[in-house]
Amino acid sequence: MKQTPSWTLRPARPHDVEALLGLIRELAEFERLTHLVVATPALLDEHLFGARPVAEAVVAESDGQVVGFALYFMNFSTFLGRPGLYLEDLYVQPAQRGAGLGQALLSHLGALAVQRGCGRFEWSVLDWNAKAIRLYEHMGACVLPDWRICRVTGDALQAFARPTGSVTE
Repeated sequence: MKQTPSWTLRPARPHDVEALLGLIRELAEFERLTHLVVATPALLDEHLFGARPVAEAVVAESDGQVVGFALYFMNFSTFLGRPGLYLEDLYVQPAQRGAGLGQALLSHLGALAVQRGCGRFEWSVLDWNAKAIRLYEHMGACVLPDWRICRVTGDALQAFARPTGSVTE
């Protein structure tokens, strides 16, 4: 007999901000990137629920506790001429893994991408996370070998933003 999942998925709400930040910190620890986490409850609240939200999140609850999340935003493909959905982060607490929750979060976002008329649904994965890569490929995702992420942050971003020529508006 197939067991029913002991979790539910729902859109994140403002009262979830503290739980989301806790899960983000757990994710950073898993990815060995805790030194990069500077997010605060105020920043998450502003950018998820403020006057001009730039991202959305869905949370997974089990016994009234938030045990996983997927944070995503819309982007645009010039080649397709259509919007896309980009998954920034997905995390499921270790005790909840293996029950299909990660797959359920991904499928939920895939359905959302279809509903919104997206031409694609994309995300990044660390090259050492073989278990996640296997899941993604099993679900039908293609891990693109030829693409690399370019990133500019902090002081480098400030320098990058300095104008080098004239810009007309």
